[in-house]
Amino acid sequence: MVHFVGAGSGAADLITLRGKRLLEEADVIIYAGSLVNPALLDYAKKDCQIHNSAYLHLDGIIDLMKDAETKGFTTVRLHTGDPSIYGAIREQMDRLKEAGIDYDICPGVSSLCGAAAALKAEYTLPGVSQSVIITRMGGRTSVREQESMKSLAAHGATMVIFLSAGLLTELVAQLLAGGYREDTPAAIVYKATWEDEKVLRCTVSELAVMAKQHGITKTALITVGGFLGDDYALSKLYDAQFTTEFRDGNYHNGIHETGR
Repeated sequence: MVHFVGAGSGAADLITLRGKRLLEEADVIIYAGSLVNPALLDYAKKDCQIHNSAYLHLDGIIDLMKDAETKGFTTVRLHTGDPSIYGAIREQMDRLKEAGIDYDICPGVSSLCGAAAALKAEYTLPGVSQSVIITRMGGRTSVREQESMKSLAAHGATMVIFLSAGLLTELVAQLLAGGYREDTPAAIVYKATWEDEKVLRCTVSELAVMAKQHGITKTALITVGGFLGDDYALSKLYDAQFTTEFRDGNYHNGIHETGR
C-alpha cells in the first residue's frame, strides 16, 4: 500500500493527525526533500527506510514503491502542502495503477492556507472577492493561453500565485495588463508557517523590487487583491437582520418585529 500524504505548509505540527499516524507506521518514506520540513521525519520509526525524492526521477520513485510492495512494506509518499496542488501525483498514481499497487491520499494543509494565516487575512471577503484563483506563471511547465496571468487577472478576484517568485517582473507586467492597478494590494509570503517565514506587504507595482530587496527567488507565494485592503462588506452569516435555519432575523432583544 502506498499513502500519498500532505506534509502541510511547513511547520511540523501542521500535519494532520492521520498523516502523522501514517508516518509513524510507514516502513518506507519517500519525501520531497527540497520542500518538506525534515522535522517531520522524526515521526518515522527507527527501522524505516527514508529516501529523498529530490535526487530521484519518476522511474526511480516508482521502483522504490514497487520494491517496498514486493516486501509487504507500507510506503508513505510525503508531499509538501496538499498533494493535490502542484504535487505531480497523478503520474505516480497512474504508474501504480498499471502495476496493480493500491494507494490512497491523505490531504494536507496547503501553503495556500498557511499564507492566509501568516497574513491574518480572509481570501473571500464580501464586496471584494468571492473567488480565489490559484495559478502560476508558465516556466518549464507551460500554461495555456486562456490561463495566462493576464487573462486571469481580468477577473479582479483574489489571486494566489505559486511557483513564480523568480518571475516577478513578468508577473507584474501581466497583472497590470490584465486590469489590476499599480496600487492594488499585494504580498509575498516566504516559507509560510516555517520558522524563517517572512511576510512582505506591498502593491502590485512593488512586487519585483520587494522580492529583490529581500533576496527572495523561490519558496514563496504571491497574493494579490483587495482582500489585503481595509474595505469590505460585513457577511450575512452574522447579520442580525438575516434569518437562518438557527436564528430569526425578525427577532431582536426579546421583541419580534411583527409584534407577535
